[in-house]
This record gives sequence, C-alpha cells and structure tokens, in this order.
Amino acid sequence: MTMYALRRIAVSLLVLLGLSLVVFLMLHFISDSPGRAVLGPQASPQAVAAFNEEHGYDRPVLVQYVSYLGDLVRGDLGRSYKLNEQVSVLLWQNAGRSAMLSFAGLILSLIIAIPLGIAQAVRKNSFMDRAATAVSYVLYATPSFLIALLLIAILSQAIPIFPAEASQSSSPWVIFTDPRAMALPLITLTVTNVVVFSQYQRSSALEQLGQDYIKVARAKGLPERMVLTKHLLRNACIPLITLVGIQIPILLAGNLIVESVFNYPGLGLLFLNSLHREDYPVLLAYTLIGGVLTVAGNFIADLMVARADRRIELKK
Repeated sequence: MTMYALRRIAVSLLVLLGLSLVVFLMLHFISDSPGRAVLGPQASPQAVAAFNEEHGYDRPVLVQYVSYLGDLVRGDLGRSYKLNEQVSVLLWQNAGRSAMLSFAGLILSLIIAIPLGIAQAVRKNSFMDRAATAVSYVLYATPSFLIALLLIAILSQAIPIFPAEASQSSSPWVIFTDPRAMALPLITLTVTNVVVFSQYQRSSALEQLGQDYIKVARAKGLPERMVLTKHLLRNACIPLITLVGIQIPILLAGNLIVESVFNYPGLGLLFLNSLHREDYPVLLAYTLIGGVLTVAGNFIADLMVARADRRIELKK
C-alpha cells in the first residue's frame, strides 16, 4: 500500500506541475503582457511598462515561471489589484463557506443516493425503478440554475417556506446556525448530485448482484438484508468512490451557479464577481484551485479504492 501511495503521489505532483505551467501561461496569453491584462486597456504604456518591471514580467519567461512556483510554495497566489487585496486572503475568507456547503450537499446526496440506487437494482424494472430512473433522467438534463429557480418559485414564492436568498453570514457554519436560509442552496446541490450518484450506484449494484458471491450468500440462506448490507454494499460502492473523487471539482463549479443564484458569499460568487471585474489574478487562482481539487480528489479516491479492493493495488 505504501509503494502504491508513493507512486500516486509522484504522478499527482507531476500533474500539479503541469497545471501550474498552464495557469502561469494563461496570464501571458490573455493580453500582450501581464501588465496590460491586470491594469486594463485604459492604462498607459508607461504604467504597463512600470508594472511589468516592478513585478518581474520583463524577465525571461522561464525565470518568471520559477519565481511563480516559489510564490505558490509560499502560498502567494498574487494580488487582486481591483480589490487591492491578496488573492490568498480573498480565497481564504470565502473558502470555508463554500467547502461547508459542498461537503453538506455531498454527504446528504450520498445518504440518499446509495440506498436508492441499491433499491432500484434489487427491484429492477419495477414501477419504483422505472419512476426513479425517469425522474433522474429529467433532472440530469435540467440545468442546475433552472432547478434552483424552480425551487425558489415553488418553495419561496408559491409556498413561502424558505427565503429566496441564502444567509449572508460570514460564518462557515451557517448551514447549522441558519438552516432555513440555507435550505434551498443545499437542496439544489443535493438534487443535482443524487441524480448522478443514484444511477451510478444502481448500475454498480446490478453488476454485483450477478456475481457468484451474492448467489452463494443467498444459497446459504442468509437474510436478504444481510446479503445486501454485508456483501453487496461494500463492493457496489467501490466504483462510486471514484465518482465522488471526480465530483469534488465539479462541486466547485456547481457552487458557482448555486452561489450566484442564491447570492451566497463563497468562492463561486467571488469568481463570478471577479469575472465581471476582469480580475485575472483571482480567476487564475480559482482555476488553479479547481485543478488542485481534481488531482486531490482522484488521489484520495484511488487510495480509498485500493484500500477497499486490494486487487487494484496489485494491478498498478
């Protein structure tokens, strides 16, 4: 297991190195110079030249990249000149709220999707299975912003149960301190995840139900509940672990939509506002974080799958 983990760490570090190079080059490709991209088209050539010289953008690209890597290692993601603040500070101020919303939505969706997917597999082609599959297909084809707007129209306007706007509290624990205000954003994230996870879990469970070990367990006369919980559940959830790892950066993108619709102060709303301001240092840092989360999610998923199924470790 240790050697497998070390190999995965080495691969992840190489991917992160390539990602940093792509993000670094993006700032240079946005405009004819980083100074022009940051200061905007109205800045004078003298101001652009002074900015490039002050921040070392007039040096060779390789030297700039090495300096950029050094800044990343120190946690320096640049400075937002539109907001006159360090990008790392802006991200840190909003990361907790986004992470808590994503984590709560992920856990709640797994709690619903895993038993739902297994129940569909066990009752394949039943009315419940067909109805759940049809609803999943419809919701999967529905954009998340439309789901959010429908929830607002129904549960906030037609039946005023929840407020249309999310809580504006700066606390990352706002989901627990003000659950009513966070209900609609959480429901939106949960619904969009459940439709994916449940169908994936259904397919995995169907595959496992046809395996010999399930037939042997049933032939021994074990109760169906024990067959499903003790034998089927663990093996059927292994492919879902990989999907959850891949889904982590997608949650970041989903937060962008949910946070913008419900005006929730998190990383997604910060990215959207930065896009309107053309605040490139923040946009590039957000892109970098998305890539890091992708690599981290896949790395964690690989380790969990290898722990659950030792055959994976032996093959690689």
